[in-house]
Amino acid sequence: MIKTILVSGYGINCEEETQYAFEKCGSQADIVHVNDLIENPGRLKEYQIFVFPGGFSYGDDTGSGKALSNRIKANLLDEIQEFTSRDTLMLGICNGFQVMVNLGLVPSLDNKAGEAQAALEYNNTFRYQCRWVDLKIEKDNPSVFTKGIDSLHVPVAHGEGNFFASPEVLKDIEDKNLVTMRYINSNGDAANQEFPANPNGSLNDIASICDPSGRIMGMMPHPERGMFVSQRDDWPNLKEDAKRKGTKLPEETDGIIIFQNAVTYFK
Repeated sequence: MIKTILVSGYGINCEEETQYAFEKCGSQADIVHVNDLIENPGRLKEYQIFVFPGGFSYGDDTGSGKALSNRIKANLLDEIQEFTSRDTLMLGICNGFQVMVNLGLVPSLDNKAGEAQAALEYNNTFRYQCRWVDLKIEKDNPSVFTKGIDSLHVPVAHGEGNFFASPEVLKDIEDKNLVTMRYINSNGDAANQEFPANPNGSLNDIASICDPSGRIMGMMPHPERGMFVSQRDDWPNLKEDAKRKGTKLPEETDGIIIFQNAVTYFK
């Protein structure tokens, strides 16, 4: 049985939805509080997939993801490095992406965990943004999670999702094809950092990046909130259109493929 561990803790609030996603795709998924993992870090050896779910860990009081990443850095960094050195997968969603960036797990250009090479800053609007976005999947990226996906229509819900890196780091990320998703307009054109297609002002419209191995990925949007057609913001229109055409809508939609790819990787 493929086993997934989802780290829970103070302010994390998407662990149950993400657990459901992995279980629906055929993995045993266990929610484990960060304190319990610190007390017994050896249990990581039981798992193949590690997930930092979305939420607002420690209330984002010192900046999104920073308190949780510091707690992990002080107590679990060696175990995390040991986990990623195996043939395993790691996914961070929204707050989880922020944690992974702060831990240096992505983009990990020089394989130095614990050293942040990028940042997720306040949205350019200086407001929390909760809306649906369109994403283009970069074809040449090495990520396991995005195989076979051309685009996604999923929600975002964050106050600090503005991807930033120095010109040198940004160039390295682009040269190594580590951008996995970019914000686009509904017509498929680049968002060009324009709101609302790019909800936060991220450089190069970056919504997600991975490490060079393709086994570790962080993303700001929430695929666990866009797995079923009935969850979509355009659901009423899709339903009416299908009714008029006499067709049947599928139950599942594109967000679930992220989780299917992760589980399928071990089969």
